[in-house]
Amino acid sequence: MKILGIESSCDETAAAIVEDGHRLLSNVVHSQIDIHAVYGGVVPEVAARSHIEVINPVIQKALSDAAVTWDDIDAIAVTYAPGLIGSLLVGTLAARTLALTKNKPLYPIHHVEAHVYANFIDEQAEHLTLTLPKSQPRFPLLALIVSGGHSQLVLFHDHGDYQLLGQTQDDAVGEAFDKVAKIIGLPYPGGPSIAQAALKGSPTEYSLPKAKMKGAYDFSFSGLKTAVLRAVQREVCVDTTFPSSELAGLLNDVQRANFAASFQRTAIETLIDKTEQAFRDHSPASVVIAGGVAANAELRTLLSKRLPIPVEYAPMALCTDNAAMIAALGYYQAQQLPSTPVEDILVIPSLSMPKTAWRPIKS
Repeated sequence: MKILGIESSCDETAAAIVEDGHRLLSNVVHSQIDIHAVYGGVVPEVAARSHIEVINPVIQKALSDAAVTWDDIDAIAVTYAPGLIGSLLVGTLAARTLALTKNKPLYPIHHVEAHVYANFIDEQAEHLTLTLPKSQPRFPLLALIVSGGHSQLVLFHDHGDYQLLGQTQDDAVGEAFDKVAKIIGLPYPGGPSIAQAALKGSPTEYSLPKAKMKGAYDFSFSGLKTAVLRAVQREVCVDTTFPSSELAGLLNDVQRANFAASFQRTAIETLIDKTEQAFRDHSPASVVIAGGVAANAELRTLLSKRLPIPVEYAPMALCTDNAAMIAALGYYQAQQLPSTPVEDILVIPSLSMPKTAWRPIKS
């Protein structure tokens, strides 16, 4: 079964074709990073306009790269939540129009849940060269989902059968990376720029706190972000009245690298501490990390060291926003659920993942 996935929840316009939920036939992503880097973050109106300009060419390229026609496509899956409302509207409108004109069943997909399904793609067409996991994860599955908008631990008992164990109570870890990068003068997006700068810094140069939470698996990164701000102020000998936007200009390259390394290490250890605790408490058969921050090499290295079972990782290209994960999850939903009438698909910008859990239909 070949599924066309469409993703436009934020600032990537993406389309992909996945066969039987695990074999990648094409993966096309049009990034807007260069556009939004000028502003230091995503501008919703600009993102939506860019999606409108490229959505049709991106979908057509996905079909072309996979060497398939519309006759070969069995269904369409599209992100409907969560995300920027304008961006979501562009993707869902394209998917609804195609479902009607091409007479294809349509499946609305929750973006955050789909991130986990990047780890289920373990085969690819001959023209693709991604380094994929050797096999799919097994249930029960513990997923650490970390991105610019989400930080949560989810236990999957089966496809569509999962429970939220814990989540961030304020900033998501990816958001904290972006904010800290801005404080110390590194470019947007903050995740890659901090990871690169950290390679030249000392992760123990500055002592930064880990939040203590009531929930065993909950996260908090707002305090860590503020701790970095205060540490930078002390380092450059200014008080709290000094404009934070001007702090970066007082740091030298060595200080900047050390702050990047110290922050990254503390943030990642926070994630791993909670994941290790959840692993001990729930004894899953496999563990995956998902979302944009899952591309962080330090997170992958340290998590592998801390867990007693081997962990396979999705390639970097499938950690950031993409449509392959949308198509993969679409396949598993298509095995269990009826398609959704196009007129019933509405975007929900802030829908939490637990509200979308679906249960396999028992025969």
